[in-house]
Amino acid sequence: MDLDVIVPTYNRAPLLERAVRSLAETARPEGLRVTITVVDNRCTDGTDKLLARLTTDYPGQLRILYERRRGKSRSLNLAIQSSTAELIGMIDDDEEIHHCWFREVFTAFQDESLEFIGGPYVPLWSSAPPDWLPQEYLAVVGAADNGREPLDYSPSFPGILKGGNAVIRRRTLLAAGPYAEFLGPSDTARLLSCEDEDMYLRLLKAGARGRYLPSLVIYHHVPIERLSPEYYRRWCFWRGISRGLMDSSHRLPVPYLGGVPRFLYGRAARGFLRVVKNKLRREGWEAAFSDELSVWDLAGFFWGRHIYTLARFSPVRSRRRTSHHAE
Repeated sequence: MDLDVIVPTYNRAPLLERAVRSLAETARPEGLRVTITVVDNRCTDGTDKLLARLTTDYPGQLRILYERRRGKSRSLNLAIQSSTAELIGMIDDDEEIHHCWFREVFTAFQDESLEFIGGPYVPLWSSAPPDWLPQEYLAVVGAADNGREPLDYSPSFPGILKGGNAVIRRRTLLAAGPYAEFLGPSDTARLLSCEDEDMYLRLLKAGARGRYLPSLVIYHHVPIERLSPEYYRRWCFWRGISRGLMDSSHRLPVPYLGGVPRFLYGRAARGFLRVVKNKLRREGWEAAFSDELSVWDLAGFFWGRHIYTLARFSPVRSRRRTSHHAE
């Protein structure tokens, strides 16, 4: 069984080193051959020197690719298209795998009918998490836990397959098509996202069989800059933009108003009223912070659906991109 673990990276050399060493030094079961593919996405922080050193430290284990066009989705597509492995694994450059990760992958894919797997994210805090962190927005810090029992991925699954802890059969990925390059972190929008959600929904629509495995664990480093209200607001706004951008491909089965799911208006209105009440009572902003974030969710979706789309795909921007690639 051949597994190619893809690690896209952009200017996170110290964390990338930990991620690669985690993959290279974790025991593999007999019968599982592993390649670690790092995609340098125009890094400027000495990542190239680090990769040269890691290639020497782990001869025959690393494959280095370079993607000049900024964007996580582009990096993933390059690595997938150039791989020949039966299985494609994906982790982010700020993660480390559990010591049983490879064993869980090998065991799971003994089932020939299984086409993709995912698992939980355990946060590694750079500092103690503040008391105000909203539990319903843990994805902001890269934490995810869907319980202690294995579950089938389906429309009723309480979450999605996240691309920082995923293994998918390459034939399944190729059939689903490439990652959407207008989604995900890019040179102009580091907090643009939903490339994983778009792929996950396409896998389900194609009838691919997936399984959530609580024993397939990765550890995600949470930098201190994510532990601020400002970061949460920006993250929610950009996730809303991302969902607005992909809405034309994955329209929700709910009533819409002005191109936006109607429930987002209701949730934002209720949240706004609770924020106002808290201010009138002179209570701290923490008490209604999750309510405030629902307003940013709505604002982002509306912006992505009606405004960001026009700016991103305008004829002027298209001509600039064409000219840049020609150079």
